[in-house]
Amino acid sequence: MQYKKLTIEITNRVGYILLDAGSRFNKLSITTIRELKRAFAQLEDDDSVRVVVLSGYPGESFAAGADIGQMVNFSPGDALHFAAFGQSLFEQIESSQKPVIGALNGITMGGGCDLAMSCDIRLTSEKLQIGHTGAKLGIITGFCGTHKLPRIVGKNFAREIFMTSEIYNAADALRMGLVDTVFTCEEFWPQVVSYAEKIARHPLNAVAAAKRLINAADDTDMRTGCLLEREMATHINISHRK
Repeated sequence: MQYKKLTIEITNRVGYILLDAGSRFNKLSITTIRELKRAFAQLEDDDSVRVVVLSGYPGESFAAGADIGQMVNFSPGDALHFAAFGQSLFEQIESSQKPVIGALNGITMGGGCDLAMSCDIRLTSEKLQIGHTGAKLGIITGFCGTHKLPRIVGKNFAREIFMTSEIYNAADALRMGLVDTVFTCEEFWPQVVSYAEKIARHPLNAVAAAKRLINAADDTDMRTGCLLEREMATHINISHRK
């Protein structure tokens, strides 16, 4: 498949989706979202891929947010469609059977922050700049960040992030729990590759089951969750012996 806003590379059972809008900022335009949906579908169907890494490496930005230039011309119907389109991408990433690592190489703003939150694991360079700055512009992306961010960092930090429109560095993001690990610029990409390849060495069915169960934990009571894990463990453990 041909892409205009990204490239795909596959190495050692890891599929890399590398955003490249051809400028300093990777904006989540309609075209970019459409291509991301195609790219994730392509790697989901590729049996040689066990882990997906999403990044803007080696550029300056992971994703600089929704394309404001498009949004200002939206009709109410256009705005509703755009929000639904973005949410459908994030749902696709979250429901993928394959672990998705967000490798945040730099600027990660607004809708880009929402995109990062859809990833299972977030690794970042010390160059990270992250935030939700829509309030100062009088907008909100509609990508469900107001519901997902509190589940990751808690309501107090979520309020601060959305209402102040501050831009946070890597140390701040790590303190809030918005990212999992911070690497120096020199270590960043080799560590991302090593991390992804470590996971890719494991059988996909076990990793996929863990992802599914962990994601379900937000909406499942403990008793139901334990029953789901018991049933899934029985199925996986028996099939693993065959």
